[in-house]
Order: sequence, then structure tokens, then C-alpha cells
Amino acid sequence: MAFDSDLAERVRKALTGRAGITEKRMFGGLAFLVDGRMFVGIRESSLMARVGTERHDDALAMPHVRVMDFTGRPMKGYVYVDPPALRRPEDLSAWVTRCVEHVSRLPAKNGR
Repeated sequence: MAFDSDLAERVRKALTGRAGITEKRMFGGLAFLVDGRMFVGIRESSLMARVGTERHDDALAMPHVRVMDFTGRPMKGYVYVDPPALRRPEDLSAWVTRCVEHVSRLPAKNGR
């Protein structure tokens, strides 16, 4: 499955100056990771956003945000953000910042 390369470039731009960011093809798209943990990804033309379980319902209440269920069941803590919610650079930047900050606050995984 392909991903929107223009959206990928916009995410890269929103991440300018942040340390520890890598990219990896996964989930049939492209994932962005901080210190080895995915915080956003791109699948087709939607942003996969890791918002955390505590902000999951709030995120779903926002326009053009839907349940992330590509495995056939909803993934709590992750949502899809569709293109209309990402048109303005500041909107995309807000999602990226929200997600990278959430993942950066998570406790370290065992062995790291």
C-alpha cells in the first residue's frame, strides 16, 4: 500500500530541528519514530497519530479524525487524521508536536 509522499515531506518539515527522529516503512505506509517509538505514520493519505489512551476519546471528537482499525479492530491510543484536518501547515504541525511529545513522555522500554 502506498503512502502520500507529499504528506511525508510536510511531516519532515514539521520535524525540522528535532533530534532522535527516524523513519521506517511499516504498516503498509511510512512511520516516524522518536528514539525507536512510532509517534505518527502515513497510510495512504491519512496521518496515523499516536495520541495515547488518555487522549483517545478527545482526539476522536475532533473533525476528520476516526478510529484507527487497519488490523480489523480499533487500536486504543491511535487515530487516523484525514486530509481535511491537515490542510494548513499549523494543523499538521500541531498533530505532529502533540504525538512526538506524548511518545517522548512514555517510560523507557526494558533494555533501553
